Amino acid sequence: MRGLWHALLRGSLRRRVALAFTLGGLAVCALFALLSYSVTRSYLLEQRERTVLRQAYLDASLLRAQLSASGTSPADALAALAPQRTGAVLVAQGGEWFSSSLEIGSDVVPATLQRAAGEGTPALMRADVLGTPSLLVAIPVPAVEAVVYEVSPLAELQTTLRTLAVVLGAGAAAATLLAAVLGLRASRAVLRPLDPMAGTAAAIASGELSRRLPRTDDPDLATIVGSFNSMVDALQQRIERDTRFAADVSHELRSPLTTLVGSVDVLGTYRDQLPARSVRALDLVTAELDRLRRLLEDLIELSRADPEAVRKAARPLDLHELAAAALTDTGHTAALLHPDAGPHVVEGDPRALRGVVTNLLHNAEHHGGGVAAVLLEKTYDRVVLTVDDDGPGVPVPDRERVFERFATLGGARGSASSTGLGLALVRETVEAHGGAVWCAGRPEGGARFVVSLPAAGAVCTEAAP
Repeated sequence: MRGLWHALLRGSLRRRVALAFTLGGLAVCALFALLSYSVTRSYLLEQRERTVLRQAYLDASLLRAQLSASGTSPADALAALAPQRTGAVLVAQGGEWFSSSLEIGSDVVPATLQRAAGEGTPALMRADVLGTPSLLVAIPVPAVEAVVYEVSPLAELQTTLRTLAVVLGAGAAAATLLAAVLGLRASRAVLRPLDPMAGTAAAIASGELSRRLPRTDDPDLATIVGSFNSMVDALQQRIERDTRFAADVSHELRSPLTTLVGSVDVLGTYRDQLPARSVRALDLVTAELDRLRRLLEDLIELSRADPEAVRKAARPLDLHELAAAALTDTGHTAALLHPDAGPHVVEGDPRALRGVVTNLLHNAEHHGGGVAAVLLEKTYDRVVLTVDDDGPGVPVPDRERVFERFATLGGARGSASSTGLGLALVRETVEAHGGAVWCAGRPEGGARFVVSLPAAGAVCTEAAP
């Protein structure tokens, strides 16, 4: 029971609201039913006791008049009384008992009631008479040295109270059910304003930074809507500012870098005339300038890798043709590409996706011992590109970390010339296209990088395993 209660409390907000309405309605209805039953029962019993007392005093008065007359016996007086059929009148006089009923005798009168009557005190009590709840009243009649006992069954009252309990219980159950229905409707009405918030938040998380919550006239929601929109405005401004900063810095550094590269190229023309030490220094500077150039290019691409830019530049393209062109441009043979029947059409930015394939090929060539194969596969709603290499592979703990910015691996997989941005750029570009990328182990040895993109016309997304 405790586990069920905790499960209900840990359920959805809508379920908890409906449960609160149901439990609240049940508590109110049960309390109302109990109070109504208790008050009604007390009132009916009190009224019945008053009625029985009045009848008992009336019968005692009539019996006293009858018994005062000479020659009238208690049996004759009871016969003349004509008591109600549902009850009985008993007379105790001179140690003898007389009853108006053949079934009810002195044995039904409790001893406590007899003692009270023997002390000359009228008394009333409840007791079971022949299995039926009844009211018993004792009225001493000193004038004739007798005690009159009135027995009044409560069967009819008990039936009325049982009917009342059933009606109140049914009413409480119906009201609780109504409270549950109202709770469900109220929870939907209360949570309905959250649906556009959830949809807008999801759109913003996917890169649509221009999305905002619509204005509302509800004063309780106006503050939340205003705060949410202000937060998104600040977030958008910060992202745009950071993107502009990265782009501006990269572009500003490109000019002096170009000058340096040109100057080093000029020095390279005199390589044969330089001493060995100067040649080594020239090679080191050339390598570092090349690394800096690629770093700036990656930074510029990262500044462009956002969903909004992708949507603006997206068009249908054949990933097979793009991968073949990337292999040719990077000096690899097209025989490395192994496509299935296809088609391999995706929606995306051709320049950005070309960069994804180029970066994966560059990663396999410089850090994985060379490209072993490039596979293309069309599933139900996905196009999957796989790049295998002949390197030592990526350790399982590092297969997620390799996609972080400026993350480089040591050992055989590492490279001093790595910028640490290539795979990060791959992930951000793929995710901006609604896809996923992950690293796995190649069955024949080496690393396997898998890119999954929605096929043209598909709207679903896929997470990395």
